[in-house]
Amino acid sequence: MNVLIIEDENLAADKLEQMLKEVNPSIHVLAKIGSIKESVKWLFQHTADVIFLDIQLSDGISFSIFEQVTINTPIIFTTAYDQYAIKAFQVNSISYLLKPIRKTDLADSIKKYQTLKSAFSIDFDMLLANIQGREPDFKKRFLIQIGEKIRKIEVSEIAYFYILDKGVYLRTYQGNNYPVEFTLDKLETILNPHVFFRINRKYIVNMESIANMIAYSRSRVKLELKPKVEDADDTIVSIDRSADFKKWLNS
Repeated sequence: MNVLIIEDENLAADKLEQMLKEVNPSIHVLAKIGSIKESVKWLFQHTADVIFLDIQLSDGISFSIFEQVTINTPIIFTTAYDQYAIKAFQVNSISYLLKPIRKTDLADSIKKYQTLKSAFSIDFDMLLANIQGREPDFKKRFLIQIGEKIRKIEVSEIAYFYILDKGVYLRTYQGNNYPVEFTLDKLETILNPHVFFRINRKYIVNMESIANMIAYSRSRVKLELKPKVEDADDTIVSIDRSADFKKWLNS
């Protein structure tokens, strides 16, 4: 399990990391961040399985993070204040731990996350959206800066996203290519999964961009996309994604 700790007191963050590893040695702390600004920056580029989030950070109340970046990750709040509990459960909270955090409460929170994940095998964004009575908030457009100019690209204009020379780009149906400031891992969490699917480690495709599908070796599928991709081998659906890809097509 990969977790992110957002906590402005270094000693508290270190103690929480130690307790997490004592509760579950398989837990990996991706980062420990102490401010809203750095949290937003990190979340634009990365994703975690669970976020442990303090409410009062060095530069403000952490709820403002949700106003600046879409977060589809389950949140376990860690705070010395109980007056924020109701607001916490209006966002992505699955647990609310009061400081000083007891190891038994922490273990119960981890168990709750694991139970929800295994029992329902669900996308947590979908679960939280249903709980909150709203539609999932997927990305609708991208702002692309080229020199001094900024262009707005609607998601409906995008045929696919791809990796090239360690950078991530989008390609429109008109054949224009633009760099984006997201990893493919992050894009998977903010794009509508009914429209976009990650076929392998290099490509996320829009269903409407698929021109042809060809049966390939080892039960894989080779895609012909529009606009055309230079190296056709880049658009072979990987073995581990083939079954889900076929379900996606039939959904």
